[in-house]
Amino acid sequence: MIPGGGQPNMQQLLQQAQKMQQDLAAAQEELARTEVEGQAGGGLVKATVTGSGELRGLVIDPKAVDPEDTETLADLVVAAVQAANENAQTLQQQKLGPLAQGLGGGSGIPGLPF
Repeated sequence: MIPGGGQPNMQQLLQQAQKMQQDLAAAQEELARTEVEGQAGGGLVKATVTGSGELRGLVIDPKAVDPEDTETLADLVVAAVQAANENAQTLQQQKLGPLAQGLGGGSGIPGLPF
């Protein structure tokens, strides 16, 4: 126990931490529902992922399909998925960055796991 009535401050800190955790969970749920796109080959291949990085869709323009050159198509698919994942990471940083800084940024609360 902290002399001088420090108990209410600890309760307030715990409430703030709980709210930040709830906000973080809500932001993560929103990311899981939000879809972002990446493309390659000037739009010949488009990949759609969720903000949390789950691949949801892949569109391949027929012009990208050459039975004699499947390696290029594979490269375009990989590039489109990577671009989509980069966009998802950017979205994650925008949504979660401020919350994560609030939870552990600089002045962590001793005894709490964040």
